[in-house]
Amino acid sequence: MVCSHCVEAVARALDKAGVSGAEVSLGGAEFPDIQAQDAATMARIDSELEAAGFQRITGAEAALVERAKIIIIKHVRNATECHLNLSACLSDNLNTDYSLISKIFSAREGRTIEKYAIAQRIEYVKELLSYRQLNITEIADIAGYSSVAHLSRQFKSITGLTPSAFIKAALPRIPLNKV
Repeated sequence: MVCSHCVEAVARALDKAGVSGAEVSLGGAEFPDIQAQDAATMARIDSELEAAGFQRITGAEAALVERAKIIIIKHVRNATECHLNLSACLSDNLNTDYSLISKIFSAREGRTIEKYAIAQRIEYVKELLSYRQLNITEIADIAGYSSVAHLSRQFKSITGLTPSAFIKAALPRIPLNKV
């Protein structure tokens, strides 16, 4: 889970699975009343989570990757506040050597941390563009780009559209509860 909409979707999925008292937060959910050996309940949870586009995290490597994703998203969305580069930010927050984080992340995700961070940054830019409250220069600054040209090149290479074309072609956002 990487956003508040994801937290809501997971909470709904757990509710559908009949889980009460679950504490759902960014990056995880805890349901203390369920014992690990309750296979039927866990199967219902897995089924509901999968239907909502999620899955339970099992294993230390999977947990490391999920924690890394959350840190990357926070780093991208607070580009002007974080004074560390991404690798230092990950190492500090995960108390793990960056090369190990990178190796595990790439093996499990099939893409590098850098490519994931760029994709998240572009998603953030798309979100800011869709609000139509800021100009492209302000968005470039907020998203941590060195220039509008850099943002535009990277945006077009990822989406196939310029930021201006994206704004013109943008479809209205659909609330998560309508999907």
